Amino acid sequence: MDSTPPRAATANIPEFAVSELAGAIRRTLEGAFGRVRVRGEITELRRYPSGHIYLALKDENAKLKGVIWKGTVARLGLKPEEGVEVIATGKITTYGDRSEYQLVIDRLEYAGAGALLARIETLRLKLLEEGLFAPERKRRLPLLPRVIGVVTSERGAVIQDIRTTIARRFPRRLILWPVAVQGAGAAEQIAAAIRGFGALPAGGAVPRPDVIIVARGGGSLEDLMAFNEEIVVRAAAESPIPLISAVGHETDTTLIDFASDRRAPTPTAAAEIAIPARADLLADLAQRQARLLQLGRAITERARRRLMMAERGLPDLPNILGALRQRLEDRGERLGIAMPALLERRRAALGRIAPKLPHPREQIAARRAALAMLAARAETAWHRAQARRKAAAPLARFSATPVQALLREKRVRLEGLAARLGSVSYQAVLARGFALVQDAEGAPLTTAAAVPPGGHLTLTFADGQIGATADGAKPTRRKRDMPSQGALL
Repeated sequence: MDSTPPRAATANIPEFAVSELAGAIRRTLEGAFGRVRVRGEITELRRYPSGHIYLALKDENAKLKGVIWKGTVARLGLKPEEGVEVIATGKITTYGDRSEYQLVIDRLEYAGAGALLARIETLRLKLLEEGLFAPERKRRLPLLPRVIGVVTSERGAVIQDIRTTIARRFPRRLILWPVAVQGAGAAEQIAAAIRGFGALPAGGAVPRPDVIIVARGGGSLEDLMAFNEEIVVRAAAESPIPLISAVGHETDTTLIDFASDRRAPTPTAAAEIAIPARADLLADLAQRQARLLQLGRAITERARRRLMMAERGLPDLPNILGALRQRLEDRGERLGIAMPALLERRRAALGRIAPKLPHPREQIAARRAALAMLAARAETAWHRAQARRKAAAPLARFSATPVQALLREKRVRLEGLAARLGSVSYQAVLARGFALVQDAEGAPLTTAAAVPPGGHLTLTFADGQIGATADGAKPTRRKRDMPSQGALL
């Protein structure tokens, strides 16, 4: 059976070009809906180099394409992220090239507090795993900072509360870095301010703060979202300057509170944490001063008591010194008497021993006799050896020349030693015309000045001794006429 419709029936159906039909659908869709608010979860998020953002909104049963033009991105109200449930406001239109309809988005909002809290909790767990909230990262605040940096809005009441509190407690220098505390771009400004304070050089034209306060008044969860952004939390954790967070009221908690070194429930409390009260410091100093004075007095009193006890145990130093001085004087007097007596005793002992000493001539004669005896024994031994040599036939071939040479060598050496011994004897000096002069006690006199006038002398010559008496005349001698005579001994 032929199912082709009759020609008359098809002639009443209008005929459109593809572009005409696409345009008609677009006008119908835009006229029927206009601006709409669509709730859904962001998916298929793509950012292009041109600045446009393409995404899709989905729920359990459907998916809607969406686009954010480059010029609208800065005014969205929040930063689109994959998996976040939002309410998108925009205009329904079509994209004829692909026969698709899409939502041109010009504003984004979080879809209620539940979505915001889920996003914040996801980010908190991520940063917690990285260690940005670790307790060991917390730093101590300076006791009395010279400069305090404040990151907040310049038009709000927060900066006035902080300024008034610090002026009342302990006036310090404040440096305000004005930022937007909510809305588009607020998170970037807050992070830039924290990093800007940390980048200030020490001793520069703008003083570097000793502590930073990041503050904002109370508001809804959406109003405080700038302080839950990852860029702000990381800037607070990386700040080289100790940081105090004071965002919202006492019941409000943001992620920057976990990354900061101290959290304050209100901006006023942050100022109180940052700077101590002058009155409290003065009271503390007075208390410490009183305790130090009391401790000093106690230490001094204990030292005084110990000194008194030690004084009782010490001996009488003046009496001890007097006794030691007397003993020293007695020893000095006895020493002056003992030294001449000791010398006299030594001189007497030497006088007793001197006559008993052998005369050098006797020693030389004894040595000569011993040498003669050794020579005779050597001669006898030589003759005996000669006799043995003649008697022993096997030994006839050996010559006595080496033995004779050895004897001659020993004889020459012995004669040399005898000559050296005789040369050092004072007898040889006396034989050359010198005389030995001795005083009455037998001590040799080597200079004319040592001869006492009228003293008894003993003159020893090579052949004997004679006595003499000094006439007492002053000795005179001219160096040119009288040569110097060396010591005899």
